[in-house]
Amino acid sequence: MSKEVGITVSKNDNFSEWYTQVVIKAELADYAPVKGLIVLRPDGYSIWESIKESLDKKLKETGHRNGFLPVLIPESLLRKEKEHFEGLNPEVFWVTHSGNSEIGERLALRPTSETLAYSLFSKWIKSWRDLPLKINFWNSALRAEIKGTKPFLRTSEFLWQEGHTVHATKDEAEKEVADILELYKKTIEEELAVPVVTGKKSEKDKFVGAVHTDTLESLMPDGKALQMGTSHFLGQNFSKPFDVKYLDENNVETFAWQTSWGVSWRLIGGMIMTHGDDKGLVLPPKIAPIQVVIIPIYYSKEDRENIVQKARQIKDSLSNSDIRVHLDDRDYLTPGFKFNDWELKGIPIRIEIGPKDIAKNQVVLVRRHNQTKISPDIDGLPEKILSDLKNIQNEMFDAAKKILDERVVRVSEYQQFKEELDNGKMIGCSWCGKQECEDKIKEETGADLRVIPSDNKKNPETCIYCKNTGVTNVLFARGY
Repeated sequence: MSKEVGITVSKNDNFSEWYTQVVIKAELADYAPVKGLIVLRPDGYSIWESIKESLDKKLKETGHRNGFLPVLIPESLLRKEKEHFEGLNPEVFWVTHSGNSEIGERLALRPTSETLAYSLFSKWIKSWRDLPLKINFWNSALRAEIKGTKPFLRTSEFLWQEGHTVHATKDEAEKEVADILELYKKTIEEELAVPVVTGKKSEKDKFVGAVHTDTLESLMPDGKALQMGTSHFLGQNFSKPFDVKYLDENNVETFAWQTSWGVSWRLIGGMIMTHGDDKGLVLPPKIAPIQVVIIPIYYSKEDRENIVQKARQIKDSLSNSDIRVHLDDRDYLTPGFKFNDWELKGIPIRIEIGPKDIAKNQVVLVRRHNQTKISPDIDGLPEKILSDLKNIQNEMFDAAKKILDERVVRVSEYQQFKEELDNGKMIGCSWCGKQECEDKIKEETGADLRVIPSDNKKNPETCIYCKNTGVTNVLFARGY
C-alpha cells in the first residue's frame, strides 16, 4: 500500500480493508513486530491525548484524582474474586521467568486492575471519613487478542482509562455509575461527534464480577455495533473478598460499595468508521490535531515569496485565536498532491491562497466533511474559521445521528428480525429476559443483545424469539 495511491478500496465495497488502509495511510498507527500489537504514530497519539485531556478535565471537576498502578499482578490476587478470574483467565498473559530463572508465583500482565487496586483500598480505607475514594488511572491493559486483530478495535495491548471508586452506600455507588455513563456520553457525542445509545448489558454480557454493567453502544456503517465504554456497579462483590470495609459514624464495621468504569482507544476506531470516506479520515474539529491547513499556490519564485509571506501572516492570525493551524510550504510537492494528502488525514478545513486570491484579499476555504468551498475575505478570517469549526462539529454529529436513528428499527417478528439484521440494522424488539432466548438468537443469527436502553418507553410486546410475554425492550446487533 503506497501512500501515493491513497485509499484504494471503497468504504461501501470492502469496509474492513478500507478501515485498515485509512488507519495506516493516514499515519495514525502501524503494526508492531509482535502479532496483535500496534504502534501509535504522532497523529494517532495526538487524538488520544485530546480525548484524554477532555475526559481528565471532567473527571477532576467531579472529584476524581489520578493515580498509577504497576502492570504486574500476582496470580493469587487475580484469583481472589472467583467469577472475575474465570471470566478473564483465557485472555491473560502470564510472566513466569525473570531472565532464565522461574519467578515462582505467576504474574499477570494487567488485563484490568480491580483486584490490584482493591487489595490496596483495603489498606487505605479505615473510616467513613476516607470515603468516597475516587481514583482514575491512565494506563494500558493487555489481553490475548491474537486472532482477528484490528487497530484500535481489537488489539492485545490497548490504551485506556479505568476508574475505581469506593462509597459508603449503595445509592452513592449507583449514582456514580450513572454519572460516569453520562460523562462518557457527553464526551463521545460532543468531542468525537459519534452518537450512542445508553443502557444496561444483559446478565450474560455484564462485566465479570459486577452486579450490573451500564454501556454505551453505537452502530458502525458496516452494520456492526461497537461498545464505546462501560460503567460497572460492583456492589459488594469485591469489597467482601478484598476486605474493603470501613467504620461508620456509629463505629460499626461495614463493607463498602464499589464501581469501576473505563473507555479505551476504541473510541478512535469508532470515530474513524463513523466519519471517514473514500478519501480517508474525516476528523471532528474538536479532536483534530490540526484544524486548518494552509496551502500556498504559486507558479514562479516571485509569486512564492509574496504568497508564502501572506500565508504566514494568516497562520499567525489563526494561531493567535487558538486555532490549531499548519502551513504546508513544502516546495517539492504539487498543490494537488498536498490537497489529497491532507484530505487523507482528515483535516477539517483547507485554505488555499494564490496570486488571484491575494489580489481580491480573499482565500479559498474547503470544508473536508462535505467538500464545500467558499471564498471569504482575509479580514476577519479567524472569526469566520472559528464559526465554521463549530458548525462542522455540529453538522458531523447531526449527520451521524440521523444515520443511526434511521438504522435502528423495531420489529415484532423473528423473520423480519433476521432480514433487517442482514441489511445492517440494529434491531429493537421485546425480550422475555431469559438467557436461553438470548443464546438462541446469537447462535442462529450472530447477533448479540447489545443494550437494554435507558429510554425504554414502549410497553414490551411478546418476546421476539419464544413469543412469551416480554419483560423489556432491547437492542440486538452483530458486533465487533
